[in-house]
Amino acid sequence: MKTFIAAAAAAPFLALPALAGPYVNIESNSGFVGSDYGATLLETHVGIEGDLGGASYYLQGGPAISFPDEGDSTTELSGKVGLGAPLSDSLSVYGEVAAVTAGEIDFDEDLAVNVKAGLKYSF
Repeated sequence: MKTFIAAAAAAPFLALPALAGPYVNIESNSGFVGSDYGATLLETHVGIEGDLGGASYYLQGGPAISFPDEGDSTTELSGKVGLGAPLSDSLSVYGEVAAVTAGEIDFDEDLAVNVKAGLKYSF
């Protein structure tokens, strides 16, 4: 798993045609079950984005502060990598892989990974 994460992190730097430059992305995600608040994750990322021919990519990462309903806040590491590409003038496809540590940084056991994929239709 460590090799996969290292390869994914290095891949955008290997042969990218266009680098649009760095950016900062601050994102807050809160979780609820019904009206019961669970936690908020505040991600503070630095990233890069650019073009891959007709497609686009981004890679971002940094500290993520977890604010649970009960208990103390913790600081974790998080990151995201995403790709997007047009399929036609009005239809595009996108995907993202996001990961955040949970406690001790043991990538084999304490890494939460989420995968997102979708289609976007523009009118």
